Amino acid sequence: MTEPILSVRDLHCHFPVRGAFGRQVGAIRALDGISFELMPGEILGLVGESGCGKSTLGKTIMGIQPPTGGGITFEGAEIAGASPRAAKDRRARLQYAYQDPGASLDPRWRIGRSLEEPLIIHTALGAAERREKVRDILAAVGLPLTHLERYPHEISGGQQRRVGLARILMLNPKVVILDEPTSGLDVSVQATVLSLFRDLREAFDLTYMFISHDLSVVRMMCHRVAVMYLGRIVEIGPTQEIFAAPKHPYTQSLLAAIPRIGGARVVDTFWLKGEPPDASRLPTGCRFQGRCPHTTARCLSEDPALRAVGDQRAACHFAGEVSPPGPAPKSSPTPSRRALP
Repeated sequence: MTEPILSVRDLHCHFPVRGAFGRQVGAIRALDGISFELMPGEILGLVGESGCGKSTLGKTIMGIQPPTGGGITFEGAEIAGASPRAAKDRRARLQYAYQDPGASLDPRWRIGRSLEEPLIIHTALGAAERREKVRDILAAVGLPLTHLERYPHEISGGQQRRVGLARILMLNPKVVILDEPTSGLDVSVQATVLSLFRDLREAFDLTYMFISHDLSVVRMMCHRVAVMYLGRIVEIGPTQEIFAAPKHPYTQSLLAAIPRIGGARVVDTFWLKGEPPDASRLPTGCRFQGRCPHTTARCLSEDPALRAVGDQRAACHFAGEVSPPGPAPKSSPTPSRRALP
């Protein structure tokens, strides 16, 4: 049986809330008990509302943000407490693609220098070997060699993403965390970038964690989907099954927000109201209780754990038993007024 390449166990990341004189008076629970496994060659999608903890999860796995508790295992080795040398080696094989690729490139450096920098830091290659690898990787992401002499501001957003990918591929990573990789791109450019992700996955034997708010892209790209709400995974399972029959009410609400050609209007089918509660003052019981149409007394007192429902797992006491509400009743049209003489 294939072992997971990445395992996350009961991961917590809390940010302190300080009051007068700098004393801690609470904590924002950005991650509050995340557990999942990522298999080699898999693309796992991570979706949810803004502020649910998607990017925090990616950065905590990378070590950019230190965890408050829990464990992360990469290629069979525990990430927390690793020696500086082991951590440096891990960073070469576990890479993070930022949402804004231009911000991760030094504006004073030409593209060629930015691409060569990881090889200088992590390898013992000579100058000629580094230049040859830079040219090979640049060709792999579909950019001409003339871009090596350009600065980041001289290329488009789509080209910046290709440069960011090229920089990551320099170190032959095994897992790449893609944070909103298509945001801000035209639809035609998105399609080209997504096709590139697929090609690179095959060519370089990559495993992706795909963080996105675009459910249509996630459905097309990912083998499995994890749905996050207020620092927790509330549903996880095979992509097609989740999109066909979501078990958690929150997942049902997200899918109801996807516009469909020839289908009902989103304003007629979308039923989720209000905003998530304050992450520093979470309610007792289910944290979705204030927005769920199926809330009972049990939901107010008992926090549901992820449990198996077929091939999916959902954190709901009634997972698989509830359906989204029907379309809201349409109001009668306002009678038109007679024109004034």
